[in-house]
Parts: sequence; C-alpha cells; structure tokens
Amino acid sequence: MARALTRADILPPERYAAERREHRRRIGEIKRSRRVEVGPFVTFYFECWETMWLQVQEMLHIERGGEAQIADELSAYNPLIPDGSELSATVMIEIEDPGRRNAMLSRLGGIEHKMFLTVAGESVRGIADATRENTSPEGKASSVQFVKFPLTFAQKEKFRAAGTQVIVGIDHPDYGHMAVLPEAVRAALARDLE
Repeated sequence: MARALTRADILPPERYAAERREHRRRIGEIKRSRRVEVGPFVTFYFECWETMWLQVQEMLHIERGGEAQIADELSAYNPLIPDGSELSATVMIEIEDPGRRNAMLSRLGGIEHKMFLTVAGESVRGIADATRENTSPEGKASSVQFVKFPLTFAQKEKFRAAGTQVIVGIDHPDYGHMAVLPEAVRAALARDLE
C-alpha cells in the first residue's frame, strides 16, 4: 500500500526553490513513463507518490501560502496517490483553440463515466472523483478529470506480468478511442500495484 504524503515530506520553501530545477527534471523522467495519449486530444497522466509530491511542492512554490496552505494541498492531492490496489489518473482534455475546446467539452458531458482499462482482455471501469464537478449541470465536461481504476487481486497479478496487454480507453459516444500501453508504461504502472 502506498504511503500518503505528510508534512514531514514537504521541503522548506527556500530549499525547494534552490533545488526546484533538479526535482522537476527527476520527476519529469518518472512522468514520461506514466503518460498515455488516447485519441487526438485526451491524455492520461497516471499518478504516483512522486508526481503528487511534486504537485504539492509546486502549488506551495507558486501560491506561497505558507504553513496554512500545506494541509489543504495534502488533503487535495493524497487521494490521487494509488493505494496498491488501483491505478489513479489525471485525465486532460487538451485542445489549444478556445472555441474548439469549448464546443468539444460541451459535447463530452459524462465522459468521466466512460473511461476504462482492459487487462489481458478483462475490462475495468474507471471511477470518477465524486468530490468534484466533472460535468456541469449544463452537460459540459471539465477539461481535467480524475479517475481511479480499482483492480482485483487477479487483475493486479495479470497487470504486473511482463508482456500483458493493457489498453486504456474512452467509450463516450462523441469520443471513442483506445490506446495500448507501451510495455515501459505497463511496467512503470505495475509498481503502483505492489
């Protein structure tokens, strides 16, 4: 089971600022093996302890909220750390043109319930973060989604086996796309299931 981020894990602001470039480079390497593009404009960023540590440090660095901000950031980002029986992803709908982005997001309401993994042919439906508004009351999807993929013990074992085919996809009526995880990505994510 993954450990949560605690106050003890957070570097003092001046130390993080001095080491920021190196931390961003190091965790950028980790992130590269945890990223999967699905279709023309959706990317799954699979999270782990290190990626969430960097996110918390970056929020503190940028917003400079001091000690009072730390508890809020830990509360916001700890739920995205996989717990050993799941994978956790930040899903970004990335369309540069604002008009096109707005039109597409208006058509993608409910996309948070249409994400899945297939592990050796067995489908695992994603579970959207119920604490946030993923789709507005008007039916417009958020451009950032958070989803978890809970796996059974047998699915975890299959996922962790070298060479297992894992597919990540979306089966929304207006966005039906899938991608096979490259072996390097499958191997990196398998470490989340220990």
